[in-house]
Amino acid sequence: MRKLALSDEILLKIEKPARYIGGEVNSVMKDKENIDLRVAMCFPDVYEIGMSHLGIQILYDMFNRFEDTWCERVYSPWVDLDEIMRKERIPLFALESQEPVKDFDFLGITLQYEMCYTNILQVLDLAQIPLLAKERTWEHPVVIGGGPCSYNPEPIADFFDLFYIGEGETGYRALLDLYKKAKAENMSRLDFLAEAGKLPGIYCPLFYETEYKEDGTIAAFKPTRDGIPIQIIKQIEMEVSDTYYPKKPVVPFIKVTQDRVVLEIQRGCIRGCRFCQAGQLYRPVRERDVKMLKEYAVEMLRATGHEEISLSSLSSSDYSKLPELIDFLIEECDKRKINISLPSLRIDAFSLDVMSKVQDVRKSSLTFAPEAGTQRMRNVINKGLTEEVILSGAAEAFKGGWTKVKLYFMLGLPTETEEDRRGIAILSNEVAKTFYDTVPKEERKGKVQVTASTSFFIPKPFTPFQWAAMHTAEEFISYAKTVKDAVREQLNQKVIKYNWHEADISLLEGVFARGDRKVCKVILDAYHKGCFFDAWSEYYKHDVWLEAFRENGISIDFYTTRERKLDEIFPWDFIDCGVSRKFFEREWLRATKDQVTTPNCRMQCQGCGAARFGGGVCFEPREEA
Repeated sequence: MRKLALSDEILLKIEKPARYIGGEVNSVMKDKENIDLRVAMCFPDVYEIGMSHLGIQILYDMFNRFEDTWCERVYSPWVDLDEIMRKERIPLFALESQEPVKDFDFLGITLQYEMCYTNILQVLDLAQIPLLAKERTWEHPVVIGGGPCSYNPEPIADFFDLFYIGEGETGYRALLDLYKKAKAENMSRLDFLAEAGKLPGIYCPLFYETEYKEDGTIAAFKPTRDGIPIQIIKQIEMEVSDTYYPKKPVVPFIKVTQDRVVLEIQRGCIRGCRFCQAGQLYRPVRERDVKMLKEYAVEMLRATGHEEISLSSLSSSDYSKLPELIDFLIEECDKRKINISLPSLRIDAFSLDVMSKVQDVRKSSLTFAPEAGTQRMRNVINKGLTEEVILSGAAEAFKGGWTKVKLYFMLGLPTETEEDRRGIAILSNEVAKTFYDTVPKEERKGKVQVTASTSFFIPKPFTPFQWAAMHTAEEFISYAKTVKDAVREQLNQKVIKYNWHEADISLLEGVFARGDRKVCKVILDAYHKGCFFDAWSEYYKHDVWLEAFRENGISIDFYTTRERKLDEIFPWDFIDCGVSRKFFEREWLRATKDQVTTPNCRMQCQGCGAARFGGGVCFEPREEA
């Protein structure tokens, strides 16, 4: 009988105690006497966010299939419990065993979002693990990071022993075996880390150093120990239909962000939007076999009791067997009274027909992501959507009974002008106008509602826009005001609602996205000054962050508003993501100089470099352009 880490008295004091007690349906319990390795998988945010993340579920399933390994879960304690744990010196614990994370062999932290960086320090601190990797001994777990933000690990490099670059299904077994060997042979921790740093996809920051030029840019980045690779090549799982995937995902006790069965239908995206990091990192597109998906859908629904299933993909419409899968799911889900969620669909006749079958039209809203207000701007970002397609999709939706439309845009994109910004309001008005032009007055069920939302553009590593300058917070706010004022000028302004993202948080995200190792000290100091849960606007302390940058003599503008030269060495250049720098350069110039689009992968191969992995969309027959 396991004992809870928190007393009844504490559980009664805090919000949502079910976040911390474990024991959920399908959580994995193992006999400690029969295992060699203990892994804590951490999502550095609150339980409801972390439990919704598919990557953690896949790794949890994979590690627990290993007979010698027990993988447990850990999340960031919310602010109420954080205060109690610090006051009473309660060490952070894993949910399954309720035992301290500091006693585990590995602490794996997924890096999904830059604004969770201080939460990484919160997790380490509460776990009573030294925050700096250089201060750890064999008494502490090996702290390893993975996920999209690990493709520029430098701003948090001081806090991690290792980073895993790529998809976790391929290389973790070799690392676990090396760890067992190191323990059996009484290897020093430093020697173990050095050997780990030679494994494919593993980066050990301890054995690399950066040299700088006088202007603050990087002169060189190189290993400091023999045998450590100069470049880390991402690991990728090509056989996505025959790999780890949870048939029995853990079912949370409380409502979480994604409270449903999630079926990943493919990895990667053929579209090549120039601002999108995920579309580049997960190349090439690899589809899961439709037979496998059907089998997993039925088993996961049976094992969880969830009342909804969602298809996961960067662009679900591009999955080649989507009609067959949808027909199967509609039949299965209708029998079981289960809803189907279909994100990432293009708004075309097929998608709308499907959505009308699986959604309650009166309750749902449709989402379009034009990303930019004018065609010129959509060409710059390679969005591949024309106004005609957007409006015809809206017309089909309105005919089908939808009255609510959400439109997503970005502000501050490279080459953007005031005309492009005003175009957001104009396009929103055209969508509203389409409703009145399409639906006869006597058939209208209430007014149309158009919600236009803008986020601020943040250049990310391994995208064609990694060279781009970012705008200041003041500029972002003025751009949002331009859009807001333009909305008020539109004929249908009363049915258009406009929202925008916080500029200050976007700026900090921009620093972390393209920062180097100098930023580590700023993050550490900001955490010591009380910053964590920065992704939650009510806890974000912008003045404290500015103070931390100022005290460390670090310029925010150096990382944000400066356009990079084509030959500048980036902090992430030692990582090979599978897409060549030459391809990114070519796309950057096509965007900023030529302002033309590039065909998608199924229409024409662009020679990005991903074909070297030997499969996926790179080896499919081409569509006619």
